[in-house]
Amino acid sequence: MQQRTLGTSGLQVSALGLGCMGMSFGYGQAHDPHEMIQLIRAAVERGVTFFDTAEVYGPWANEALLGEALEPVRDQVVIATKFGFDIDQQTGQNRGGLNSQPAQIRQVVDASLRRLRTDRIDLLYQHRVDPNVPMEDVAGAVKDLIAAGKVKHFGLSEAGVEAIRQAHAVQPVAALQSEYSLWWREPEQEILPTLEELGIGFVPYSPLGKGFLTGKIDENTQFDKTDFRSTVPRFSPDARQANQALVDLLGRIAQDKQATPAQIALAWLLAQKPWIAPIPGTTKLPRLEENLGAVALPLSADDLREIGQAAARIPLVGARYAEAQQKMINR
Repeated sequence: MQQRTLGTSGLQVSALGLGCMGMSFGYGQAHDPHEMIQLIRAAVERGVTFFDTAEVYGPWANEALLGEALEPVRDQVVIATKFGFDIDQQTGQNRGGLNSQPAQIRQVVDASLRRLRTDRIDLLYQHRVDPNVPMEDVAGAVKDLIAAGKVKHFGLSEAGVEAIRQAHAVQPVAALQSEYSLWWREPEQEILPTLEELGIGFVPYSPLGKGFLTGKIDENTQFDKTDFRSTVPRFSPDARQANQALVDLLGRIAQDKQATPAQIALAWLLAQKPWIAPIPGTTKLPRLEENLGAVALPLSADDLREIGQAAARIPLVGARYAEAQQKMINR
C-alpha cells in the first residue's frame, strides 16, 4: 500500500483509509460487530493504516468497535476521531445541535480514549464548526490536549476558509476532512487552494458519492428508513435517475481500463493532489479489495482531463444533505 503525508504535518497514512461510520451508524441497521472487527483487521492485513470514526457514530458504538478491532495492532495504525456534536457525556444521548465548548472537548477526548483503548488520538477533528464557540477557543483546547500527549494532530471537518485560517493560526491543522468526489467538487473552488497554501492535508469522505458512484444504486433502489440517504434530496428517485449519467460515464471509462466505476472515481481523486487520502467506507470484504485496487490504477494526464471535463458537463440534481444537516455546515 502506498503511503501519503497529510500536508506538512508529517502524519503518514495509507493512500486509502477506511471510513468506519457505516458499520454502526447512518446507512441502515448496525452490522454484526464481530464481522466488522474481522473486516477492519482484514484492511490492516492489506496495508490500510488510516481508520476514521467519531463520537457521534452510534453515539459511541463505532469508537468502541474500532478500539476492539485495532487494539492488537495499535502502534501500526493511525486512528482519527471527532468531537463537536452535543452529546450527553453521561447517557450518550445526542441532544441535537453542536457543542465545541472547551470543557466538552476535554470530556469527549477522555471518553474517546477509553473507548478506543488507546493513550492517544492520532488525528482529532472538530466534526462541524460551532458558530457559538470562537475557533480560537476550540483550537486552543486541542492545543492543550496535544501538549498533554492525549492528541497528536488537529483536524477540521467541513470548515470554510475563514475557520481554517483562524484555527491554523492557533494550532497547526494537519488535515481537513470534507466531502469531495466527482459528484461533489465544490472544494476545488476555495478549499483546495487554501489547503495547499497552508500545507494542510485533505481527507475526502464519501469519495464514492455515498455509494452512488459504485454503479450499484439506481432509481429503483429502496433505502431503509434508518439509512440517512432516504432523506437526502440527491438520493430521491428522480435525482438518482438524472444523476445516472455520471455513473454511466464512469462505467464507460472503467470498461476501457478493465476496472470498475468505483476504482475510476477513487483513482481520479487520488490523482488530484499527493496530499489527498480518501476514506471510502464499506462493510464488505470484496468492496474493500475493489477500493484498494484503485491505488495502483494508472490514469494518464489525458485520462484525468477527459474524466474531469466530461463529469463537469453533467448537471447534477439534488442537494447533498437534508436541510437540518446542511444547516450544521458553517462555511
